[in-house]
Amino acid sequence: MKIILTTLLITISLSLLAQEKKNRDSTKTPQVARNEIKLNLLSSILSLPEINYERILKNNTSFGLAVFAGFENVFKYNYSIIPYYRVYFGKSENVGVGLFIEANAGVVNLESDYYSMIYTPQGSLVYFKKGNVTNYGMGFATGAKFLTKKNFVGEIYLGAGRFFGDYGGENAYPRIGITIGKRF
Repeated sequence: MKIILTTLLITISLSLLAQEKKNRDSTKTPQVARNEIKLNLLSSILSLPEINYERILKNNTSFGLAVFAGFENVFKYNYSIIPYYRVYFGKSENVGVGLFIEANAGVVNLESDYYSMIYTPQGSLVYFKKGNVTNYGMGFATGAKFLTKKNFVGEIYLGAGRFFGDYGGENAYPRIGITIGKRF
C-alpha cells in the first residue's frame, strides 16, 4: 500500500510540475518581427530606385540603411548610401509603427559642375570642369509608418540633408519617399 501511495504522490507531483512549466512558457511574449526590407516607390518612379533595410531596436527606436542608384541621371545623382536612426511616437501594440522623426547621414555621389581658378599672365580665368564628386552630409526627415496584420509595411516621409562641402552649387540631398515592404 505504501508503494502505491508513494507512486501516486510522485505521479501527481510530476504532473503538477509539468502543468506549471507549461503555463510559464505560455506567458512569454511572442517573438516580434524586427527586420524590414522596403522599396521606395516614389524615388523609383523618378529613376532613383531606393531599397531600405530597417532594424527595430526597441518599441520606439530603430536604425536603417537606404541605398539608391540613379540609372538615367535625371537628377545628377549616381548613387547614395544613407544610414538613419528613427524615433517613433505614440503608443501602439505593434513596435516601430506610427509617426517618427529621423536623423540621417548621407554619402552621395553626383555629377557636378565644379570649377577651379587658373591664373594667367593677363589676369584670372575661371575654368569649368564637369565631373563626379562624392559628398557627405547630415539631414532630418519626418513621416509615418503603417503595418498590416500580415507584416506588410508602408510609410511616407519627407526631409532633406545638407552637404558639408561645396561642390559646384549642390548643397543638399533629398530624403523623400513612399515605401512598401515586408517585416520579418
